[in-house]
Amino acid sequence: MMRIRQATVLATILIAPLAAAQQETKEKAFEYNPPVVTQRIFGESVGMLAQERDDYATNLSTYAANLVVTEKATDESLETARRILALAMHLSPRNRPTLVVNYQLKKGVPPVVKKSDFSPSVLSRLLLSRARLLAKGKNESEQLLSRCFIEISAAMDPRNEDAVFAYEIQRLDHGDIDWKVITDAGKPAVPSPEPKG
Repeated sequence: MMRIRQATVLATILIAPLAAAQQETKEKAFEYNPPVVTQRIFGESVGMLAQERDDYATNLSTYAANLVVTEKATDESLETARRILALAMHLSPRNRPTLVVNYQLKKGVPPVVKKSDFSPSVLSRLLLSRARLLAKGKNESEQLLSRCFIEISAAMDPRNEDAVFAYEIQRLDHGDIDWKVITDAGKPAVPSPEPKG
C-alpha cells in the first residue's frame, strides 16, 4: 500500500510539470508582438467621418483575423495583422473588433473566423478608391494613410492590377512605407548611451 502511494506521488511530481508545459503551449500557440499606438496619427486632419473610420477599422481587423487563422499564424501573417490592426487603431481607437482581435493575438489565441462585410477583393477595391481620394489631400496624414491603403489593397488582392500598379508606382516614387511610424506610434525611443570621457 505504501509503495502504491509512493508511486502515485512520484508520478504526480513527474507528470505535473509536463502537463503544465503542455497547457501553456496549448494556450499560447504563437508569439505576437502587439502594436503600440499611444499617439493617434490619423486624427481630425484626415477627411473621414467617424462612422467611416469605424467601418474601415472593423473590416480591416476582420480581414487581419481571418488572415492569421487561414495562414495558420505564420510569422508573415502575424506581421501583416500587426500592421493592419495598428492602422485600424489609428482610424478608430475604440473599435471593438480591432481591440478584441489584438487582445486575442496578444494572448496567443487564434481568433474565430468571421464573415466580413466585403470579400478581400472588394475590400481591396474600396481601399484603393479611398486612397485615391485621400491622395488629393494636402496634409501629410492623408498622404500617409493613402499610401498605407494602397499597400494593403495590393497585398490583399494581388490580382487587382490597379492596386498593384499604384503600389509599385508609389514604391518607385516614395520608397517603402516605414511601418514603425504606424505600429510603434508613441513608443519611447531608446536613449543612446552617453559618451564616456
